[in-house]
Amino acid sequence: MARKTDRPAYRCSECGWTTGKWLGRCPECHAWGTVEEVGGTPAVRTAPATRVASPAVPIGQVDGMAVAARGTGVPELDRVLGGGLVPGAVVLLAGEPGVGKSTLLLDVAAKAASESHRTLYVTGEESAGQVRMRADRIGAIHDHLYLAAETDLGSVLGQLDAVKPSLLVLDSVQTVASAEVDGAPGGVAQVREVAGALIRASKERGMATLLVGHVTKDGAIAGPRLLEHLVDVVLHFEGDRHARLRLVRGLKNRYGATDEVGCFELHDEGITSLADPSGLFLTRRDEPVPGTCLTVTLEGRRPLVAEVQSLTVASQIPSPRRTTSGLETSRVSMMLAVLEQRGQIAALGKNDIYTATVGGVRLSEPAADLAVALALASAASDTPLPQNLVAIGEVGLAGEVRRVTGVQRRLAEAARLGFTQALVPADSGDRPPGMRVREVADIGEALRVLPVRGGEPGGRQEVRR
Repeated sequence: MARKTDRPAYRCSECGWTTGKWLGRCPECHAWGTVEEVGGTPAVRTAPATRVASPAVPIGQVDGMAVAARGTGVPELDRVLGGGLVPGAVVLLAGEPGVGKSTLLLDVAAKAASESHRTLYVTGEESAGQVRMRADRIGAIHDHLYLAAETDLGSVLGQLDAVKPSLLVLDSVQTVASAEVDGAPGGVAQVREVAGALIRASKERGMATLLVGHVTKDGAIAGPRLLEHLVDVVLHFEGDRHARLRLVRGLKNRYGATDEVGCFELHDEGITSLADPSGLFLTRRDEPVPGTCLTVTLEGRRPLVAEVQSLTVASQIPSPRRTTSGLETSRVSMMLAVLEQRGQIAALGKNDIYTATVGGVRLSEPAADLAVALALASAASDTPLPQNLVAIGEVGLAGEVRRVTGVQRRLAEAARLGFTQALVPADSGDRPPGMRVREVADIGEALRVLPVRGGEPGGRQEVRR
């Protein structure tokens, strides 16, 4: 009869969760097909009590200054990190290929380097010469920035002993492998071993570590989910490769909030922080143009003024086109239905309709609904909205305009940039001085800001109110 300890054991290859029976889906990380047999179930043992090396002390006597954050020299990254890098902290930065991860971290490595704080940049994807060329282009040359091209974990740890850096940048964790572990670089076992070894080294040395991580085609961080649990901070670097704007979002932060967003501009000379990025999302005009409306979106806690543009033309095919860029197609379709049914805008369904944002910004929050609806109505009637107007609010299927969070912050940002009029939901609270704020309860009331025009030749649509 087999002993109880000889039963097969199963482990999830993504998060490391173990069980005594096979399951198709891991209940810990909810991944399918990752539970695999690893051998007999180990006997349960309890470690004996040992002498304590460092006795527990009252929390008020713990020295908090030992983990004070140190600025990286890149203000927007410090904003997301909560003030800077904490000694011993391990940060995982993930993003799409070509978004600018290596450029950003090379700039951080150069600006954080000083005589008393050496920086070691380890590249596993490029040669040292290629990184030097990028450093020359973006001006990331510093006497105390050290560069090494390594793909072996033992060699990386040896470089740490030789340089003794205060900051380690590893690009990327999927390219480094340990000779003591089976598997190809980037595999589950290798990523777990490399990350674990570097985390231990960071904690022992009080060295901050920045790890670059790859992402899958779904946008998730590649490798075992355990990697995100082990590190202290998880950041996501995102942006359209055809636009200049790049955003760093905090997904996990043991030392600060996760609702901050850092804004950067990528250009030929490198990457720079954008303390006031709203100018990228606006088009300056002397006269208002039909089909455009401004709104204020919240990226984390940061308000950004963005422009929504719409164009409607008579369709030449039985099924009219619906094209969006920077907006969710489903929400634009909802606004079209609400405008036709609740706003009484005729024949929208027979036109080709194009909607887009300016500057590559993505508007996914419901607070942009009112601006999208007004831009569509303005394009359909070929009448421009009043100049210096911003629209903020969520629009329901019944045509009601609902309240959204952070209206005061949004209006304050619009007033700072010189906008003098705003449409907001009812009961939105205080308003900035000098700004004319109009509260609207439904889409019909909001459409009254458009001048009423009759039908015109050339496919123009009539707005019936």
